[in-house]
Amino acid sequence: MNGAPHRPADLVGSFAPLMLFWGLPIAAMLAAIVAVHPLKTIVWATALVWMGAACLVNARRCGRTHCYFTGPFFLLMTIPVLLHGYHVFWLGTDGWKWLGIAVGVGGGGLWCLTEKLWGRFLGNA
Repeated sequence: MNGAPHRPADLVGSFAPLMLFWGLPIAAMLAAIVAVHPLKTIVWATALVWMGAACLVNARRCGRTHCYFTGPFFLLMTIPVLLHGYHVFWLGTDGWKWLGIAVGVGGGGLWCLTEKLWGRFLGNA
């Protein structure tokens, strides 16, 4: 377990990359809450792919623990977003709210839990 506070290659450790790779897509998702289909679906799916890919890149670059988990999680969350957005699997009138809660609580929970259990960085990336 490595509890080092920061590694130079860590995208989460600097404000500008943090905002570019996670802040911007989260802001886009929040702004798209009031949008109609298909814009909301496209924005949410794009934001989740953007964040998921950034997490996987960051895991590879520096070994940030939570990124090994949040990357696949965000990528997988595009599936229910697309299915709900295109009414293949309708989650009801509150579906977007539940998806937002799942993304927020799931992503935040994975971040906190994995780094509490295994430290901020895994391996010697």
